[in-house]
Amino acid sequence: MQVNVRLFATFRENREKEMMMDLAQGATPRDVIEYLNIPEEEVAIILINGRHQELGTALQDNDTLSLFPPVGGG
Repeated sequence: MQVNVRLFATFRENREKEMMMDLAQGATPRDVIEYLNIPEEEVAIILINGRHQELGTALQDNDTLSLFPPVGGG
């Protein structure tokens, strides 16, 4: 299945900001994070098709997965 993966803020460093990934059926955001070598504890927000989800949520074909690190500001 194909999933569009969008990375934000520091996750874009040395990576594409958006990419299509071929994943096995039943893959989860945790699998994508592991594949991209992003430490799990650095992921603060996970969106699938614009809705907040958890690391273990199963992805579906043509989903859009967005990953955000903790956001700070002042």
